[in-house]
Amino acid sequence: MNADYEKKIKAAGFNLVIGVDEAGRGPLAGPVVASAVALKTDQFQSKIRDSKTISARQREKAFYEIYEKAYVGVGIISEQVIDRSNILQATFLAMANAVEDVIAQCSVKKDGGHDFFRKVCLLIDGNRFRTDLPYAYRTVVKGDNRVLSIACASIVAKVTRDRILAVYDSIYPQYGFKRHKGYPTLQHKEAISVHGLSLIHRRSFKHSR
Repeated sequence: MNADYEKKIKAAGFNLVIGVDEAGRGPLAGPVVASAVALKTDQFQSKIRDSKTISARQREKAFYEIYEKAYVGVGIISEQVIDRSNILQATFLAMANAVEDVIAQCSVKKDGGHDFFRKVCLLIDGNRFRTDLPYAYRTVVKGDNRVLSIACASIVAKVTRDRILAVYDSIYPQYGFKRHKGYPTLQHKEAISVHGLSLIHRRSFKHSR
């Protein structure tokens, strides 16, 4: 995968292009995690593509290389906020937080202050986005298979969330979070029927089989 999409956006007059993706919209438990990535280079040795199509080992390898070769932001929204707002709004908030993280890293100092990039374009995986951020954006269907920066964001978001669920697995071993990452597998639903809901389960989601 190359950065042709990003190059087209820059040719249109934008000087900072940020790919954005999320992980964890569908699970019954745990946070939703978004990542935003602004590439410093388009040359990667690791396999960069939709995180769901590569192995855990490949994702881990790519994760470290992405942090070396890009500005990376992460937004994490808890299950409590998901229940209060809804998963779509929580996802948009996670994405916005991730973008603000990247923007802060990309600011340059002038005259003792900060002069942020003014011509920013966000490339959002999927077909829906809403934000109060003052930046242009474009949604890209299947962007994690088509746009390098979005694919990078996909990997960072998934690795970050998987690590969070691995920690939760050690706290709530009876649910098997390390295996299913909170998604509604039969094993997960059976565990819920036996043990009830944990503190990290989303109350607004349907848990029954």
